[in-house]
Amino acid sequence: MAANPSALIAPSTPLPTRRLGLTDMHITRVGFGAWAIGGPDWAFSWGEQDDNESIAAIRHAIDRGINWIDTAAIYGLGRSEEVVRRALADIPQNERPYVFTKCGLVWDEADRQLTPRQIGAPASIRREVEASLRRLKVERIDLYQMHWPAEDGTPLEAYWQTLLDLKHEGKVRAVGLSNHNTEQLEFAEGFGHVDTLQPPFSPIRRTVAAAELPWCHEHQTGVIVYSPMQSGLLSGRFSVERAKALPKDDWRSRNAEFNGEKLLANLKLAEALEPIAEHYGVTVAAVAVAWTLAWPGVTGAIVGARSPAQVDGWLAAASLQLTQHDMSWIAQAILATGAGSGPDVP
Repeated sequence: MAANPSALIAPSTPLPTRRLGLTDMHITRVGFGAWAIGGPDWAFSWGEQDDNESIAAIRHAIDRGINWIDTAAIYGLGRSEEVVRRALADIPQNERPYVFTKCGLVWDEADRQLTPRQIGAPASIRREVEASLRRLKVERIDLYQMHWPAEDGTPLEAYWQTLLDLKHEGKVRAVGLSNHNTEQLEFAEGFGHVDTLQPPFSPIRRTVAAAELPWCHEHQTGVIVYSPMQSGLLSGRFSVERAKALPKDDWRSRNAEFNGEKLLANLKLAEALEPIAEHYGVTVAAVAVAWTLAWPGVTGAIVGARSPAQVDGWLAAASLQLTQHDMSWIAQAILATGAGSGPDVP
């Protein structure tokens, strides 16, 4: 059976939604990820991007029913937020998607290639939120997240309290933590409810399934996972040749998962997903994303795209419900290929 990326979703069919933790937001099972559209010339770039194509991708995602976008100040050193603003500029306020962004990574304007610093100082976070509000041209950010734990000596309670204060002041609607572990989540919860967690999660990178996902499920903290296709490795369109051809300014060219034996194992896992994709008439990408959504505690998955066609490649994941048999098949494939680490079945 040939894969039809939109087989499960007609344009007029609303996408399923879930409540995001205890917030008043109900989000589609997949959201638009705006990391790659940040463009070149920064430490974790995906290389040169066409802003017009990125805008077309965002608008197409919205037209197909996706109701949230995840970005961050660090993506393109402000460029991603600006592209999101341009994409939403002509959309009436009551039809716009939720916009989520992040703080806590501060760059050096004198050297854009330097690894950003993980800063939690309250004054810095307040400068960052004002800058994001300006770039996005919104009066309130729907979800504001601390991107990584601070490494500038600021204690967790100080930066988390700052985010809680911003929520109380109405500058942001909800607050969350990204890339934080259960010990940090538990500590933050003592000062004020953690609305959301944003961890990496894919059939390759599975470690958060051991502790963070159960913690969030128990505490009614929403979870929006990132890199569910492992940055394209599980898109069904990747290859050894493509990995070798990645430009030097694409961070993936330097990542272990895209090189050597790990790359081969990951590509074998992607190949093992093909029978499930063919069965449902969808892409391997949609199966990979749907796998993350099958885990208890996961509210939604952030999926990147740089063109409307890429959106259509994974959109079916929004409605695809994998069976226990499917999940067992994938678990066996994970074991057989040796790809990644962490629990392999819910």
